[in-house]
Parts: sequence; structure tokens; C-alpha cells
Amino acid sequence: MGDEPAPLVELGAVTAPYGVKGWVKVRSDTQPAERLLEYRCLRLLQGGSAQVYRIEASGQSGGQLTLKFAGVSDRNQALGLSGASICVPRSELPARADRDYYRADLIGCGVVNLGGEELGTVAHFVETPAHAVMVVRGAKEYWVPAVPKHLRRVDLQARRLLVDWVDAAE
Repeated sequence: MGDEPAPLVELGAVTAPYGVKGWVKVRSDTQPAERLLEYRCLRLLQGGSAQVYRIEASGQSGGQLTLKFAGVSDRNQALGLSGASICVPRSELPARADRDYYRADLIGCGVVNLGGEELGTVAHFVETPAHAVMVVRGAKEYWVPAVPKHLRRVDLQARRLLVDWVDAAE
């Protein structure tokens, strides 16, 4: 059953402690970033195991989301959460609209362009001011905008993406 979706979907990561009272800075991969707050309990995944943390309070610092988890009361505890993936069960995600895809489902998909050239696989996404970009790694690395103009077809069953993208160096 290797083609079944993962039971947890990553929505961001804990980046660093914030202050001395157990707060952490987080990177949210949701749009908008504050949508992460809709989930009152988050699973923090570290070293292959996930632990549930309830959001006690939230804020912002320098445009970055900050969270205070119940039971995390000092900087050392917060530091121990640094690098943890922030996940939620797939069953808690809202239904997606047609031609909307969760990034977690696209990572690892093979990517081929309209000319039939295999570009590689989706390694991760980078958020830019204009839109998200898929980082595709193969013989070369390609940064393909994750927008309908370039993302022509998604076949989650076959784990393949068809993109309108050519190597600008050729």
C-alpha cells in the first residue's frame, strides 16, 4: 500500500526558541501563515515520532509566527522542539478544490515537461513573494513556479507531474 497518502501532513516547522518562557518561532507553509492557528493541537514530528501539543497562545515577531505550547514553559524546552516538523492528521485537512493540491502530496513526484523530458522529482517548495516554486532535482535543479500556467497535469496515482517548462540554458 505504498501509494496511500501519509497519515500526517507537514504544515511547517519549529525554527527556534523565542524568548525565555517557552515560546517558539515557526515557519508556516499554509496560506495565509495564520491558517496554522486553525488547528488548536499540532503534532510535532522529531526523530520519527510525533507528539501532540496544544497551542496555548500565538503572536508574531518580525513577521514570523510565534507559538506558545501548553507544557512548554522555558527556553530549554522550546530549544528541544527546534527543527520539529509541524504536522496534522490528513483527516483534519479541509477538502481541496479541483486543481488544488497539498504540497506534501507533490513532494517525490516525478516531473516531465511537455516535450517528454524527465526533469527529476519534486524535492521541496520555496515560497517567493509572487508564488510558491517547486524545486525539481534530477540531472539538474529546476525551479518551476507552482502555478496553473506551468503545472499542467497532476496524476497523484502515478506520482507524475506534467509541466510547461524548458531548460533556459539550452
